[in-house]
Amino acid sequence: MQSNTKRVCALLPVLIISMCAVAQKPSDTTAPIHLTLEQVWDKAAQNNKKVRMAQIRVQTSEESLKNAKAERLPEIDVNGAYARVTNMPMYEDGFFHTPTLYPVLHNYYKVGGDAYFNIYNGNKTNLEIQKGQTEHAITKEQQNLTLSEVKFSAAVCYLDLVRSCRFKELIAKDIEDQQKQLAHIQELQKNGVVLKSDVLRAQLRLSRQQMGMVQIENDIAIARQRLAILIGDNDNERIDADSLLTDGNAIPGSYEEYLDVAATHAFQLKISEGESELKKLTLKSIKANVSPKVGLFAEYNIAYPQIQFYQYENAAYGLGMYGVKASFPISSFYHNRHKEKAAVLELKREEIAHEETGDVIRQQVKEAYLRYEEALTRIDVAETNIRQATENARIVNNTYFNQLSLVTDLLDADTQLLQTRFDLVSAKIAARVQYYQLQKVIGNL
Repeated sequence: MQSNTKRVCALLPVLIISMCAVAQKPSDTTAPIHLTLEQVWDKAAQNNKKVRMAQIRVQTSEESLKNAKAERLPEIDVNGAYARVTNMPMYEDGFFHTPTLYPVLHNYYKVGGDAYFNIYNGNKTNLEIQKGQTEHAITKEQQNLTLSEVKFSAAVCYLDLVRSCRFKELIAKDIEDQQKQLAHIQELQKNGVVLKSDVLRAQLRLSRQQMGMVQIENDIAIARQRLAILIGDNDNERIDADSLLTDGNAIPGSYEEYLDVAATHAFQLKISEGESELKKLTLKSIKANVSPKVGLFAEYNIAYPQIQFYQYENAAYGLGMYGVKASFPISSFYHNRHKEKAAVLELKREEIAHEETGDVIRQQVKEAYLRYEEALTRIDVAETNIRQATENARIVNNTYFNQLSLVTDLLDADTQLLQTRFDLVSAKIAARVQYYQLQKVIGNL
């Protein structure tokens, strides 16, 4: 037993020195940038790649809408032709006798143009414009949803950074207190008041805290990089977070109030409504297939020579026509029947999907609301635990240095006090995360 104790005593200084060497990394000379959460959101809205892709989708849908409106304009075509014309056989005595070949002009030229203006086609043009408007509205809501999700991710990452920085402050303060306490215990050991094992246990706890500092430093570096990527900054940026963000959590309203807000602001619900509207317009467009088509047309051609009408002439001529074109697709009565039934079923499916989206939104609001209230309760409990752990640490500290308790009691009391402080910071961060989650669900983030 004594040999094991001596071996631990011999290895302990080496262990502590190695821990300190790992903890003492070269300092980053990059100047830190202090950003509030609102500034982080502004940067994410401008530079995040997902948000930029969503913006491009909105621009694309806007161009598609303009293209649908352009279908109202008349169709105008120009054309031209050049041909080599063969001699014209005339079968004067029937097809079974040799025809008489009449020579013609072998070069033929034609230039012309035509136009068509749609008057009525079952209202399909207006339906296509309405579909374009609905799709554009859906892409805008999808952009809002993407931005909301990115802002929530940025908030979570930002709060992770805040938590790690607060943990670093707590551990740094604890290391400083432990170093003073270790010096006091070593002094008592020199005077023969306490055992060498008390010093070893205190040194081991200090070395663990120093190793914990290394882990927290790495957590801070990882959180900074993740946040920099989210907002489109350089990976090496040293972002400093607002450590006061965990204070002053908002008091939640009633569950019914949040449901009312979600019914009019939730992005997923608006997107689902737009999808249902698209299916309705698709059904109307299919029904419009069984409709007459009416339009104005005009055309004019200049050709040389005149070989369209008999007698042919070695001269250029012009011919124009204008009037009304009308057609009715009779085959649509049997071709369109199954298309219409399929569209009706798709509309029913989308209506059910919309109802399901409403159910999901209600469930998410309920969960986020309850979790937020739970997080606020955890804050109250953590604050009470800190007061109790602080008093317990004070009592044990007095009893230990008066030789009335063991060193394990002293170290456990210190550990419990530090843990309760960690728990309070974690509870405040969790409350903030749940608050932003609730705002995201109801469409206010």
